[in-house]
Amino acid sequence: MMAGSAVFAQANKNIPFWDTNLTFQQRADDIVGRLTLDEKVAQMLHAAPAIPRFGIPAYNWWNEALHGVARTPFPVTSFPQAIGMAATWDTASLKMMAHYTALEGRAIQNKAIALGRTHEEYLGLTYWTPNINIFRDPRWGRGQETYGEDPFLTAALGTAFVQGLQGDDPKYLKAAACAKHFAVHSGPELTRHSDNFNTSDYDLWDTYLPAFRALVTKAGVAGVMCAYNAYRTQPCCANDLLMNDILRKQWNFTGYAVSDCWAVADFSVTTKPTPTPCIRRWMPCSTARTWSAGTRRINPARCGKTVWFRKQIWMRPSAGCL
Repeated sequence: MMAGSAVFAQANKNIPFWDTNLTFQQRADDIVGRLTLDEKVAQMLHAAPAIPRFGIPAYNWWNEALHGVARTPFPVTSFPQAIGMAATWDTASLKMMAHYTALEGRAIQNKAIALGRTHEEYLGLTYWTPNINIFRDPRWGRGQETYGEDPFLTAALGTAFVQGLQGDDPKYLKAAACAKHFAVHSGPELTRHSDNFNTSDYDLWDTYLPAFRALVTKAGVAGVMCAYNAYRTQPCCANDLLMNDILRKQWNFTGYAVSDCWAVADFSVTTKPTPTPCIRRWMPCSTARTWSAGTRRINPARCGKTVWFRKQIWMRPSAGCL
């Protein structure tokens, strides 16, 4: 640990990336311009490795805070489950719960930094919460994570949660919330990696999208997690309608997009839409470009063990897909 600290102390921090007087966009542009292709691809994983030459520590994006900070090795407060909080119809209490969750999360992150444990899961400040899917069939098995069956109530409670967790500082987030699972994802759990759902336009906009729209356009949620399933034959995490047309263009979302765990691997393993050439034979180059341009930071969570995806990206930059 001491040796690692020495390496970071000697790192090159005399670059614009470390100048806090610059905007986040300027700092991001600077560091991205300095990274190698291998380093950029590795940072798309949920377990992002350290970059010692620039003093950047490892960071693990995977954390949960459905009703208090989850799965942490440190003692924290456990609040009532989401469906129970929803039964109160009390947005003020839910916002306060999220506020205290973020405070405890900050303490945990500070402890993780002090112990050199930022590479571990469940110690970071990016919480993949709340689950704002619509729950209308108890056979799904994960309805307790949601705020119930009503789109309006789900939007109101989800907005309160995001505001409480992220805080109101004009520059810095207290913690980062993430709206999931985008979209049309309400079970069944056993076939979630291969389901393809079709809805009417009315049902899409009246049932499945109102809460996501509220969290993106009103609450300013930091992240959006795309779902395992396909929608109208395209996997949600590479879905032109959902990820580009609606999320980025219509709602002007500028945060980070993250895949559900293994969802990117599902592109070639389970969902398999109509084949077209590029990554893994079927995925169109226009879709691949969304990862670096439109959709940007789609983080193939848990793909640290899915080597083919990383190899495909490394091997094919000349194919016009990046």
